[in-house]
Amino acid sequence: MFAGLIFMKGFERKNQLFSLCGLNCGLCPMLLGNYCGGCGNGNQSCRIAKCSLEHGKIQYCYECEQYPCEKYQHIDEYDSFITHKRQKADLEKAQSIGIERYNFEQQKKIQILSHLLSNYNDGRRKNFFCVAVNLLELSELQEAMKQIQSNEELSFLSFKAQCSYVAEMFQKIADKRNIKLRLIKKK
Repeated sequence: MFAGLIFMKGFERKNQLFSLCGLNCGLCPMLLGNYCGGCGNGNQSCRIAKCSLEHGKIQYCYECEQYPCEKYQHIDEYDSFITHKRQKADLEKAQSIGIERYNFEQQKKIQILSHLLSNYNDGRRKNFFCVAVNLLELSELQEAMKQIQSNEELSFLSFKAQCSYVAEMFQKIADKRNIKLRLIKKK
């Protein structure tokens, strides 16, 4: 199963919410499912984690004198289990506002995502909600949640209809901002 993998001995990530390269791991379906095969567990071959070790175990790529390097040239073109579309922008935001404040916002997003997955996932929306919470601004998510919670008619709908309503609400926000709420897989 792990044939060919180079184990990243010596690489540890203290912050399990936000990765070295700018992924919002706290919003990843793999981490939420209690299986993270990525750099957070030190068991995945990752060229950016290897680079971190070579540059003195930096915690976030923006700390490196060479950032952004060639590793970031096409990093947002394809996704893995989590969207890569905002990696560079999220690194810049974390650098700008500080990692503590960034993590605080991520924890708010995780609470929203947990609520969505517990109450409006009909078995087909986990990735959709993970991507939506990743790509939409916290203020937009909070406003949508207020609207959902204040909609008294929602409780009269079937579970499937409730899930569709909530997903459509996030899709409308994304459409206004021209954001595609899907993962872009390499073909």
